[in-house]
Amino acid sequence: MIMICGVDEAGRGPLAGPVFAAAVILDPSRPIPGLKDSKKLSPKQLLSVYLDIMKCAWEVSSATATPQEIDQINILQASLLAMKRAIYQLSNIPDRILIDGQHCPDIQSMEMKAVVKGDAKHQEISAASIIAKVERDKYMLELDHQFPEYNFKQHKGYPTKEHIRLIREFGVSPVHRKTFRPVSELLI
Repeated sequence: MIMICGVDEAGRGPLAGPVFAAAVILDPSRPIPGLKDSKKLSPKQLLSVYLDIMKCAWEVSSATATPQEIDQINILQASLLAMKRAIYQLSNIPDRILIDGQHCPDIQSMEMKAVVKGDAKHQEISAASIIAKVERDKYMLELDHQFPEYNFKQHKGYPTKEHIRLIREFGVSPVHRKTFRPVSELLI
């Protein structure tokens, strides 16, 4: 049987927090209902499908690239780095890796294919999308406890009007991406 791994990321657009990536190898004998792009699921559906993936998949891993890494190498390269880390955490070496998007991480020894809108086309990528999204959201709740003044639990670091207002009021935190506008403009 061919072992296919799906890989996706979450958190490219926020002004704060790491970018998360997940790698998932599904068990074909244990189908998971409701697998689709994480952005098309309600929070309740997202958590339900996340738990099913964690219970039924052959293997799941997730990894991050920090805000500092994002600022050093840019968000695309940081996303690919997080994907590479998630793939390397797998205990099984997949026969094929499907990556959501236009770019693949640089891993010469593995067969990889980038798939635009892959989270709508391949269940493995959908599963990775869901894992990355839920793991990142959980992490942003932890950051909310460390930095309650920024209300990360509400906006998850995305550039909402409230988040930008809070950055202006309280300044730039250690978890903000300093190369992202408007954060970079507030540092001048």
